[in-house]
Amino acid sequence: MLTVFCDGGSRGNPGKSAFGFVVFNNGQIVKEGAGAIGHATNNFAEYTSLIKALEWLGKNRKGEELEINMDSKLVVSQVSGLFKVKNATIRGLLFKIRELEGSFAKITYRHIPREQNAHADELVNRALDELEFRV
Repeated sequence: MLTVFCDGGSRGNPGKSAFGFVVFNNGQIVKEGAGAIGHATNNFAEYTSLIKALEWLGKNRKGEELEINMDSKLVVSQVSGLFKVKNATIRGLLFKIRELEGSFAKITYRHIPREQNAHADELVNRALDELEFRV
Protein backbone atom coordinates (compact mmCIF):
# COMPACT_ATOMS: atom_id res chain seq x y z
CA MET A 1 0.00 0.00 0.00
CA LEU A 2 1.22 3.48 -0.87
CA THR A 3 0.78 6.29 1.65
CA VAL A 4 0.00 9.69 0.17
CA PHE A 5 -0.11 13.10 1.85
CA CYS A 6 -1.88 15.94 0.00
CA ASP A 7 -2.23 19.61 0.84
CA GLY A 8 -3.32 22.78 -0.84
CA GLY A 9 -3.32 26.35 0.30
CA SER A 10 -3.96 29.92 -0.66
CA ARG A 11 -2.63 33.20 0.64
CA GLY A 12 -5.90 35.03 0.82
CA ASN A 13 -9.08 33.13 0.21
CA PRO A 14 -9.29 33.37 -2.68
CA GLY A 15 -5.70 34.31 -3.39
CA LYS A 16 -2.41 32.97 -4.70
CA SER A 17 -2.73 29.20 -4.45
CA ALA A 18 -0.62 26.07 -4.71
CA PHE A 19 -0.71 22.32 -4.15
CA GLY A 20 1.69 19.75 -2.76
CA PHE A 21 1.75 15.99 -2.37
CA VAL A 22 4.15 13.31 -1.16
CA VAL A 23 3.97 9.60 -1.97
CA PHE A 24 5.60 7.04 0.33
CA ASN A 25 6.21 3.33 -0.19
CA ASN A 26 7.36 1.48 2.94
CA GLY A 27 8.45 4.76 4.53
CA GLN A 28 10.53 5.86 1.54
CA ILE A 29 9.63 8.89 -0.57
CA VAL A 30 8.64 7.80 -4.06
CA LYS A 31 7.48 11.18 -5.37
CA GLU A 32 7.10 14.80 -4.28
CA GLY A 33 4.93 17.07 -6.37
CA ALA A 34 4.06 20.74 -6.02
CA GLY A 35 3.07 23.71 -8.08
CA ALA A 36 1.36 27.04 -8.21
CA ILE A 37 -2.20 27.11 -9.53
CA GLY A 38 -2.75 30.87 -9.63
CA HIS A 39 -5.67 32.70 -8.03
CA ALA A 40 -8.04 30.23 -6.33
CA THR A 41 -9.78 29.31 -3.08
CA ASN A 42 -8.24 27.14 -0.42
CA ASN A 43 -10.77 24.37 -1.14
CA PHE A 44 -9.90 24.44 -4.84
CA ALA A 45 -6.21 24.13 -3.91
CA GLU A 46 -6.92 21.18 -1.59
CA TYR A 47 -8.85 19.36 -4.32
CA THR A 48 -6.14 20.15 -6.86
CA SER A 49 -3.52 18.53 -4.62
CA LEU A 50 -5.54 15.32 -4.57
CA ILE A 51 -6.11 15.39 -8.34
CA LYS A 52 -2.41 16.00 -9.07
CA ALA A 53 -1.43 13.12 -6.78
CA LEU A 54 -3.97 10.76 -8.36
CA GLU A 55 -2.87 11.77 -11.87
CA TRP A 56 0.77 11.01 -11.10
CA LEU A 57 -0.13 7.76 -9.34
CA GLY A 58 -2.39 6.71 -12.22
CA LYS A 59 0.49 7.10 -14.68
CA ASN A 60 3.15 5.55 -12.47
CA ARG A 61 1.53 3.25 -9.88
CA LYS A 62 -1.72 2.03 -11.44
CA GLY A 63 -3.52 -0.77 -9.62
CA GLU A 64 -2.02 -0.02 -6.21
CA GLU A 65 -3.86 0.35 -2.92
CA LEU A 66 -3.66 3.91 -1.60
CA GLU A 67 -4.03 5.53 1.78
CA ILE A 68 -4.59 9.24 1.16
CA ASN A 69 -4.08 11.61 4.08
CA MET A 70 -5.29 15.21 4.10
CA ASP A 71 -5.69 17.84 6.80
CA SER A 72 -8.82 19.22 5.13
CA LYS A 73 -11.73 17.63 6.96
CA LEU A 74 -14.11 19.10 4.38
CA VAL A 75 -12.38 17.49 1.40
CA VAL A 76 -12.00 14.12 3.12
CA SER A 77 -15.66 14.19 4.13
CA GLN A 78 -16.77 15.13 0.61
CA VAL A 79 -14.65 12.57 -1.26
CA SER A 80 -15.72 9.91 1.27
CA GLY A 81 -19.37 10.73 0.54
CA LEU A 82 -20.18 11.98 4.05
CA PHE A 83 -20.82 15.57 2.95
CA LYS A 84 -22.56 16.78 -0.21
CA VAL A 85 -20.76 19.06 -2.64
CA LYS A 86 -22.88 22.12 -3.40
CA ASN A 87 -20.36 24.25 -5.32
CA ALA A 88 -20.45 23.52 -9.07
CA THR A 89 -16.70 24.02 -9.56
CA ILE A 90 -15.84 21.67 -6.70
CA ARG A 91 -18.42 19.16 -7.98
CA GLY A 92 -16.50 19.12 -11.28
CA LEU A 93 -13.27 18.42 -9.40
CA LEU A 94 -14.95 15.61 -7.47
CA PHE A 95 -16.13 14.10 -10.77
CA LYS A 96 -12.52 14.15 -12.01
CA ILE A 97 -11.40 12.42 -8.79
CA ARG A 98 -14.04 9.71 -9.28
CA GLU A 99 -12.67 9.07 -12.78
CA LEU A 100 -9.09 8.85 -11.48
CA GLU A 101 -10.05 6.54 -8.61
CA GLY A 102 -10.85 3.80 -11.14
CA SER A 103 -7.12 3.24 -11.71
CA PHE A 104 -6.55 1.83 -8.23
CA ALA A 105 -7.36 -1.37 -6.37
CA LYS A 106 -8.52 0.45 -3.25
CA ILE A 107 -8.37 3.99 -1.83
CA THR A 108 -8.81 4.93 1.80
CA TYR A 109 -9.18 8.61 2.67
CA ARG A 110 -8.08 9.77 6.12
CA HIS A 111 -8.37 13.13 7.82
CA ILE A 112 -5.19 13.88 9.77
CA PRO A 113 -4.11 16.77 12.02
CA ARG A 114 -2.25 19.58 10.24
CA GLU A 115 1.01 18.78 12.06
CA GLN A 116 1.02 15.28 10.51
CA ASN A 117 0.86 16.85 7.05
CA ALA A 118 3.94 19.05 7.45
CA HIS A 119 5.86 17.69 4.45
CA ALA A 120 3.06 18.38 1.94
CA ASP A 121 2.41 21.75 3.60
CA GLU A 122 6.07 22.68 3.18
CA LEU A 123 5.84 21.90 -0.54
CA VAL A 124 2.75 24.13 -0.83
CA ASN A 125 4.52 27.01 0.90
CA ARG A 126 7.62 26.65 -1.28
CA ALA A 127 5.43 26.81 -4.39
CA LEU A 128 3.63 29.87 -3.01
CA ASP A 129 6.94 31.56 -2.18
CA GLU A 130 8.17 30.94 -5.74
CA LEU A 131 4.91 32.31 -7.15
CA GLU A 132 5.25 35.49 -5.09
CA PHE A 133 8.88 35.83 -6.11
CA ARG A 134 7.97 35.64 -9.82
CA VAL A 135 5.12 38.15 -9.62
